[in-house]
Amino acid sequence: MGIVIGIDVGGSITKIVGLLDDKIIGFLKVKATDAITSTFGGFGKFITDNKINIKDIKEILITGVGSTYIKDKIYDIPTYMVDEFTAIGYGGLMLSSLSKAIIVSMGTGTAFISASEDKIEHIGGTGVGGGTLLGLSRLMLNMDDFNHIIELANDGDLNKIDLSVNDITKSAVSNLSPETTASNFGKISDLAEKSDIALGIINLIFQSIGMLSVFACKSSVINDVVLTGNLTQITQAKTIFDTLNKIYKINFIIPKNAEFSTALGAAIISNKNIKKVKL
Repeated sequence: MGIVIGIDVGGSITKIVGLLDDKIIGFLKVKATDAITSTFGGFGKFITDNKINIKDIKEILITGVGSTYIKDKIYDIPTYMVDEFTAIGYGGLMLSSLSKAIIVSMGTGTAFISASEDKIEHIGGTGVGGGTLLGLSRLMLNMDDFNHIIELANDGDLNKIDLSVNDITKSAVSNLSPETTASNFGKISDLAEKSDIALGIINLIFQSIGMLSVFACKSSVINDVVLTGNLTQITQAKTIFDTLNKIYKINFIIPKNAEFSTALGAAIISNKNIKKVKL
């Protein structure tokens, strides 16, 4: 059984995972100005870094928004295009070691996948995601560097940005704690600094995604949510989702290497009876 390479071609970032006998042999993430450059350049770097002989590669499976730019097989290796939502589902299950879960892919926007070993179903999505983070930060902070925004938010104070339950009532409201957000940006202060606004934007995005995840779980009778995609690397993610866990008793999981879920899922499809389009 040869090596299988899964490639998730994004708009600006391409992720690559290698599998041998269903065991992960490497991860790689590269940035490039176009899909073709990132795919071929990233593939070359991946096999070099992992000391892989190109003759040992069985096939390559590609997915993602940029995969449509790849029109032919890569370096004469059998190459297939696979459905992105299916890849997200299988990748999330493998990374979390679960047999059933809601897999949430947080990229430019956000996709919600109901996944089990025998069925992967795209149940919806939202335009709130990484694109929202960069767009609002550009507008409100005059910043568009992802890492700089996250670093700035580390010193933020949500009390200067969000209206909480405690701000509007002194009585208990169902199972909500007094600190629960009643309105994102509902209490933005004239004294709010850039760091507070940056944290407010991140909180708005993660709480929106988190609540949609809760609704998906309630309607599917599933209690586990696996968070994947580039936004899982944001420092504040775990804290915000842990808070939602306490309120709604939904198990939010950010597995190791969560940003590679889609590329991993593409590789997993190699051994499944699932439609693949040969290039």
